[in-house]
Amino acid sequence: MFHMIGHIIFGLVIGIIAKYIMPGQHSHSIITTAILGMVGAWLGGLIGRMLHLYEPGHPAGFFMALIGAMVVLLIYGFVTKDSTATTTLLHAARYLVNAG
Repeated sequence: MFHMIGHIIFGLVIGIIAKYIMPGQHSHSIITTAILGMVGAWLGGLIGRMLHLYEPGHPAGFFMALIGAMVVLLIYGFVTKDSTATTTLLHAARYLVNAG
């Protein structure tokens, strides 16, 4: 029981930090933020295990969980059109292509 509460709190913290790091405005509820953070931590752990940073069965570290949450937040923004982060990143990519 306490293990699950720890996952929820960790996911919420990671989700909040990812929302502040990502550009644009994000209008997610606290539950959505916690879920995105938990899924991001899982994805970060998966990426870390694929890169042999973590052994099988070990959880993701804070940094990889944050990277995973940022990826999940970006995908969520593309799918739901809920944030301005996707628009900001697309404009930045277009600017870089046109500048180069």
